[in-house]
Amino acid sequence: MLAVARASARWRSVAALLLGSLAAWAPASADADDAPPFALHAPMDRALEERVLALAPERVSADDVRDTLARAGAPRIIALQGSVPIVTMAPFCEFLIAMGYPAERIRKADGSLSYSSFVDARELAGTLAWHYEHEGMMPMLIGHSQGGMIVVKVLHELAGSFGPSVPVWNPLHGAEPRTAVVDPLDGRERPVVGLKLSYAAAIATGTLGRFVLGQWEMLSRLREIPDTVSEFTAFSMEWDPIAGNFGHAEPYRALGAARVRNVVLPSNASHVDLPRVAELARNPATRAWIEAYVPGTNAPAPAVSIDTSNLLHAADIWYSVKKHWCLEAQRLVRARRGELKTGEE
Repeated sequence: MLAVARASARWRSVAALLLGSLAAWAPASADADDAPPFALHAPMDRALEERVLALAPERVSADDVRDTLARAGAPRIIALQGSVPIVTMAPFCEFLIAMGYPAERIRKADGSLSYSSFVDARELAGTLAWHYEHEGMMPMLIGHSQGGMIVVKVLHELAGSFGPSVPVWNPLHGAEPRTAVVDPLDGRERPVVGLKLSYAAAIATGTLGRFVLGQWEMLSRLREIPDTVSEFTAFSMEWDPIAGNFGHAEPYRALGAARVRNVVLPSNASHVDLPRVAELARNPATRAWIEAYVPGTNAPAPAVSIDTSNLLHAADIWYSVKKHWCLEAQRLVRARRGELKTGEE
């Protein structure tokens, strides 16, 4: 039965490519209950495809988001809150939505925005694979505090650091009896271990919490980023007792080819309040600053009446989300046209 199911899933993926529309896909489980919470991408016409391919990922404007990317589908974003969610990641997700990210690509099946950081990382790795198979774009991960630890642990699960295989996890029905998915872009079967995310970020994640909560398996791995993500950004404060930083933030490093960036946050930032960024998208001056931001920007924060202590990481993450949203959309278009280059598959 498993072989039949896999063959059927492979046929559906290839058929979808031939039809040139992701809207033709069907869930691998063939269960109608799977579809409503996870809407499929709308098909793109040739003109929209050309506009997507013409975008410069490092210079995506507000107009590009509104007029092109928002019509081309989007990767799912999973935002993981801290261990004691006095502030969940909901305000951060509200910020992303206000900036133009499709809400349906952030909301969970129950309509909520923020994920618990006590989720099983192995299960989440299998869930990412399920979403990629069904939605055609690799999800992004953003975690605050302990949520950032889960982000890194998922990357290690995908790298095989904790075992040679990871089961596919249906977010509605649980574990499936398989450890591979059918790649929606080329119809080939791929193990969950070895799948690669485009972007992931950890905000104010430190080793002290790993000691306190007995998360020993992550003590040596927390700041080591494997090749299961293209770009990873760590945001840290030099003085952050909750994270275990007392005047120094230990940098994250790549184990291989992953691009790892370390961003030190302003001294007036608060560990607990880092997800509170929704207001920055509503204020015209801070929104304009965010839209103009590129990594390395030294422009002073605008003089406004609202708190701007969270402006840097909000802008940096939005920049990266736009960039990798664009790259995933372009990858999807090239796959539909049979133009994927080696290394993009």
